[in-house]
Amino acid sequence: MRTIDQIYIDGAFVTPHGEEIADLFNPATEARIGTVRLGDEVDAQAAVAAARRAFPAFSRTSKAERIDMLRRLHAAVSARPQELAAVMTEEYGAPGPVVGFSVPHAAQVFLDMALTLEAYDFSRTIGRAEVTMQPLGVVAAITPWNSNYGFICGKLATAIAAGCTIVIKPSEMSATQTQVLTERLHAAGLPAGVFNIVNGRGEVVGAALSRHPDVAKLSFTGSTAVGREILRTGAETFKRVTLELGGKGPNIILDDADLDAAIPTVLMSGFGNSGQACIAGTRVLVSQARLPEVLARLKAAVAGIQAGDPTDPATLVGPLVSQKQYDRVQGYIRLGLEEGAQLVAGGVGRPEGVERGWVVRPTVFSGVTNQMRIAREEIFGPVLSVIAYRDEAEAVAIANDTAYGLQAYVQSGDPDHARAIADQLVSGRVAINGAPHEPLAPFGGFKQSGIGREYGVFGLESHLEPRAVIS
Repeated sequence: MRTIDQIYIDGAFVTPHGEEIADLFNPATEARIGTVRLGDEVDAQAAVAAARRAFPAFSRTSKAERIDMLRRLHAAVSARPQELAAVMTEEYGAPGPVVGFSVPHAAQVFLDMALTLEAYDFSRTIGRAEVTMQPLGVVAAITPWNSNYGFICGKLATAIAAGCTIVIKPSEMSATQTQVLTERLHAAGLPAGVFNIVNGRGEVVGAALSRHPDVAKLSFTGSTAVGREILRTGAETFKRVTLELGGKGPNIILDDADLDAAIPTVLMSGFGNSGQACIAGTRVLVSQARLPEVLARLKAAVAGIQAGDPTDPATLVGPLVSQKQYDRVQGYIRLGLEEGAQLVAGGVGRPEGVERGWVVRPTVFSGVTNQMRIAREEIFGPVLSVIAYRDEAEAVAIANDTAYGLQAYVQSGDPDHARAIADQLVSGRVAINGAPHEPLAPFGGFKQSGIGREYGVFGLESHLEPRAVIS
């Protein structure tokens, strides 16, 4: 049993003012594995005050000094990968492929941002003006539970590069992961107050940060509903905002796609991170001509996917994060059946042989129309909807007929053909034939998938404001 009873403010681990205790669980066993003492509004205010005190000196640090800090953070997070991995598996239920990406990624984002910073010029001459990019001030970052390490490190790296100080409110459901990661970040020896981390509920600590007058910018990753409320609250004090929100990604299988390559890619994009991913390609668009073959291949491939114990190297789909999330996804599977969709694979309940844990059967529906709720709402679990299209014009129309626009996918045997379709998609990112994550490219969404971009130069500049001095 772990007891997490400290938060991180002004360069030190301190006992929170808040007194609420929340339980922590292992989603694979449903066992209670610890508790976390949650911060409150007083703690949020103390963290902002620390960040505000640190900002004047930190904002004047040189580019070389910040690059050194980013490299130290990379070294510190890289120092104990096995501990980070074990805690992520226990508390989040992440299977091997997810952990294998997430832990190195958390460290790598510091080097990626150092590379961006090395090439970035904070000053330029425009006409008679010298324009300099100035750090905004105190940043408040609110992060979710589905990639705890990556979101904390990514937002921290960007703030450091820009010369901003930061207060991070991670998910209280990830408190053990946060504790281990914070210990590594502390070991990097950054000046006190540059980063602060406060466990707490969104409606308490998150809300306090959103309305705090000394917070200049909000960076939030999470649901569209919560993002909408953060945007409203932040508008009262004209905060700058970056919102990375929900998704309902289309995955278009074109007729010239090699199905031997496309089917595994489609399943990975939909079932990766156990389906708990805003970038998941959950709407699989298939031409009517190839529909029977694709459905047969999907059924056979899903039968070979092991879902269950995340400590088993053969497991590809682990448990969902909580009982609440499990019940939510079960509800959507029942809804799909009620709406008239047909099961190709999976269905209600746990996989065969899995007797405990919040594990959902990897599920594929056919006979789905784009007007069904399972095709329009973000389920956040391993559930895919196959939608048939007549021609490519209809495929593009279906793909774009959504409130979201975060990440889309195209499968094709012809790169030029794939690019022609990708250019028509209203989406912040389009991945062709399983292309991997590009850490220097902008990430964010169109429409209700968010506002602004993260990563690379675009993420850096979202923390800066131009100032012109004319002479």
